[in-house]
Amino acid sequence: MALRIDAKLGLYARNMRREPTDYERRLWSALRASQLGGFKFRRQTVIEPYICDFLCPSVGLIIEIDDDRHDPIKDRDRDFDLAHQGYVVLRFSNADIRDNLDGVLTVILDRANALPQRQKITHPNPSLGREGL
Repeated sequence: MALRIDAKLGLYARNMRREPTDYERRLWSALRASQLGGFKFRRQTVIEPYICDFLCPSVGLIIEIDDDRHDPIKDRDRDFDLAHQGYVVLRFSNADIRDNLDGVLTVILDRANALPQRQKITHPNPSLGREGL
């Protein structure tokens, strides 16, 4: 049985994907379609109890874009919790995205290249039709 995400979080993430900030839209245009080093990213992904701005699942890299309202204490605690779940978090400010997108992309690519590939989790009971059992 597949794990289900919290319905409220899922709905909120879906709404955030429909209405990204200008800075999220700008970064997404450079990350989408595996443009950055062949790394596949997802937007507004739920990793309970959080919604992450961008996630590269193959290496467990999370990218967060912070505005002036972000609480550094809460961000630190969140990053610590995500690290315990096996993720690496990179944070950039809106100003970083606006003023130095190329530098941001270089940091993201360097970090993604430095991380090991995560093991793919396969379903324990393969489809009978697909596996020929």
